[in-house]
Amino acid sequence: MKGKKNSSAKGEKWYWNWFTRHLYMAVAAAGVVVLLLFWMLNIITRHNQEFEVPSFMGQSVAQAQQVADTYSFRLEVTDSVHIPRMEPGAIYRQNPAAGSKVKKNRRILLTINAKSPKMVKMPSVAGYSLRQAQSDLASAQLKVGKLIYEPDLATNNVLAQLYQGKPIEPGTEIPTESVIDLKVGQNEADSVTFVPNLLGKPYSIVKDYLIDNSLNLGKVYFDATVVDLQDSLSAFAYRQEPFKADGDTTVWLGTPIDVYFSLDKTLIPADEPAEEEER
Repeated sequence: MKGKKNSSAKGEKWYWNWFTRHLYMAVAAAGVVVLLLFWMLNIITRHNQEFEVPSFMGQSVAQAQQVADTYSFRLEVTDSVHIPRMEPGAIYRQNPAAGSKVKKNRRILLTINAKSPKMVKMPSVAGYSLRQAQSDLASAQLKVGKLIYEPDLATNNVLAQLYQGKPIEPGTEIPTESVIDLKVGQNEADSVTFVPNLLGKPYSIVKDYLIDNSLNLGKVYFDATVVDLQDSLSAFAYRQEPFKADGDTTVWLGTPIDVYFSLDKTLIPADEPAEEEER
């Protein structure tokens, strides 16, 4: 009887050891499965997650890369300009713009400030439409300056191109980002335009927006939130004078519009959200 009891006790002990061991293994396996499911769910969830692009403007590429690494963004320098008052090698422009929502591993294209100006040949834009002249000058990395309207048969037909106040011949080499003033035609029967709404638009596109509407940028005012070039490039328009954009106000072609800028987006009317730079 004693032998049978010992045998039964051993069998029972073996069974419980076997059961406990396999129970632990099952629990461990279940834990691994749960962790694996959480991991896969996290990957699936984050796959479509979007991140806000930070502003890299004014930073060196090395500084920007440290920030970009936290989002796994890929920075790529694709162009350069020369801005005398800006630190050489500093980032002047980025695409997508700061504030844009993009996915992980997105490529960010950068334009940096070159140590010395790159020279380009002045294109011939006289005789073309204002819109075509804008496109040709932008392709040559030149900027439209002031629109000077003169009586002509065709409105917004370019009559002459000026550099530093004097006529400039096509093919003349000038630094990139140079400002070219344009004399353009104005037909008496087509001499007014509507005032566009500039509120919420970034400083970097306001002038082009006005040129698109046959107007000039007048005086520019920055409030106390704007302290350097980087700030000015990121600032938004919150006020425009002397004409407001009500959809009905018309002004003479070439009229200058004064614009006020700030980094404080609360100054922008609630129905005019800040607009990111076009990409």
